[in-house]
Amino acid sequence: MTERKPPGVSFESWVDRQIRQAEARGEFAELPGAGKPLPEVTDTPYDELWWIKRKMAREGLSVLPPTLALRKEAEDALVAASAAPSERAVRRIVEDINAKIREVMFKPPPGPPLGLKPYDVEQIVRDWHTARAGRSPGDRDTGNRKTDGAM
Repeated sequence: MTERKPPGVSFESWVDRQIRQAEARGEFAELPGAGKPLPEVTDTPYDELWWIKRKMAREGLSVLPPTLALRKEAEDALVAASAAPSERAVRRIVEDINAKIREVMFKPPPGPPLGLKPYDVEQIVRDWHTARAGRSPGDRDTGNRKTDGAM
């Protein structure tokens, strides 16, 4: 719409005229969701950040507190370490996640407590060797990689 309100015409009547003309042209006839209730209005209480949440859901985004994101990253690191092609890769993966865990332990971010301690690199490497040899990791249990039962 590039038309400007003419001088001397009240704003309300000018807007009403624009709407009436658009209706006459059929511009409102095929709008998506026409005649249906708004789901946000009927299903949930009002939230002033509704548009941000809808955009994040549409884009497939999620935001976790830093400690929860690190817990997920630590869990993924253990899975990656067990599937690593070499002992060197296992050590690198576990040492990288341990560095992040130590950083959070000494400089806690906002959010829930981390609840993790650095992993025992040697135990994870032993488990990796055991799994590669075809035995279950519990056959040679000489340590505990889960130090606090958080994972």
